[in-house]
Amino acid sequence: MRVVTLLLNMTLVLSTFNVEAAEQVEERLIKSLQQVFPDVEITHVHSTPIENIYEVMIGPDVIYMTGDARFILKGDLIDMKERRNFSEELRSKFRADSLKNIPESEYIEFASKDSKDIIYVFTDVDCSYCRKLHRDVPELNDNAITIRYLAYPRAGIGSSVHRRMGDIWCAEDRQQALTDAKSGRSVEANNCKNPVENQHALGQELGVRGTPAIFLENGRALSGYMPPEELLRELGR
Repeated sequence: MRVVTLLLNMTLVLSTFNVEAAEQVEERLIKSLQQVFPDVEITHVHSTPIENIYEVMIGPDVIYMTGDARFILKGDLIDMKERRNFSEELRSKFRADSLKNIPESEYIEFASKDSKDIIYVFTDVDCSYCRKLHRDVPELNDNAITIRYLAYPRAGIGSSVHRRMGDIWCAEDRQQALTDAKSGRSVEANNCKNPVENQHALGQELGVRGTPAIFLENGRALSGYMPPEELLRELGR
């Protein structure tokens, strides 16, 4: 009995030591990175399935470091046996958290009455495939998909399309204004405090390079426009 108690106590001590050691490693990695890159925001440090390799998230970007903080590895960590991309899972979680925290008042929503899925779409009113996707909205709604639009003027902040998208987000009926703009009709000029600039910055942070950029609720990024039947397959339906 005394031997069992001794072994249990040793296990507890070793477990505590490992937790403390992990915390010390994480602190060392953060301190090392901050010394070299004082302006970066480190949002996540955690061990990986590979001994002495730690995943570090700097904003939306994932890097890997050795426990002694000497070496940095860039690229995706993939488990070939389980067919898992650990890096993409971490990026997806970051994207999902970012999208979930967008206030309801800042996106333009086309809601399905019996919604089963929500997709977030970074859009540009001058983008032909964005217009094509918008024509699919009624069919997507009929298939229990809610669309939440976010502004991403591809020409950049200060461009004419940026101003036009500001007019849409300031309109009394933003759904109709967005539909009008994507149908080639003019939208009344409006001036108000709007989220277009912030949404453009968020899109860049999430890795948007073109439009439409579609994200699922779990943060998974889809590869641009796809017809409704293909989108349903991506949603597992």
